[in-house]
Amino acid sequence: MLRFDHIAIAAETLEEGVAWVEEALGVSLVGGGKHAAMSTHNRLLGLGDLYLEVIAIDPAAPNPGRPRWFDLDHFAGPPRITNWVAASDDLAADLAAAPPGTGLPMALARGDYRWRMAVPEDGCLPFDGAFPALIQWDGPHPARALPESGTRLTRLELGHPKAEALAAALHLTDPRLAIRQAATKTLTATFDTPHGPRSLG
Repeated sequence: MLRFDHIAIAAETLEEGVAWVEEALGVSLVGGGKHAAMSTHNRLLGLGDLYLEVIAIDPAAPNPGRPRWFDLDHFAGPPRITNWVAASDDLAADLAAAPPGTGLPMALARGDYRWRMAVPEDGCLPFDGAFPALIQWDGPHPARALPESGTRLTRLELGHPKAEALAAALHLTDPRLAIRQAATKTLTATFDTPHGPRSLG
């Protein structure tokens, strides 16, 4: 059974993405770093058992020689939630049960963290990115080391034209996750923050 792991917010630049989240939620992002295998970098926000990640192409890094995760090579426009990630205890088994195109496992590292993640060959996750990227942590989880933000996710709503098929493909139960029929893919997150309820889309 998969578990809700984190939310990914893409941005054209890391600075733009961080500023958008901090203004919307009224809290500060911290930490993060560089992903050498993908030539991306990120900043994080702890949400208790989960975390939020702002991620962007690292302009100082060389071309990775392959499509970047979360389809970042084709990202344009204002920062927004583009993807989410689910944790696995048996990545091979969960990948076998996942929709075609969920990806092949890659061994990755950033600082003290080690993990394996399924990365699609073309960078695009199933259901237009509404299906989660699958990750298996080989060691500590980043959320445990992040400072208390006073912010918690209360709901992540996935909208998709094939909502029923998306729900059937997900082997994950979490009361914070909702799937609804929509004309196009949408991801909207609602949070309890020190300043009251806030949302990001």
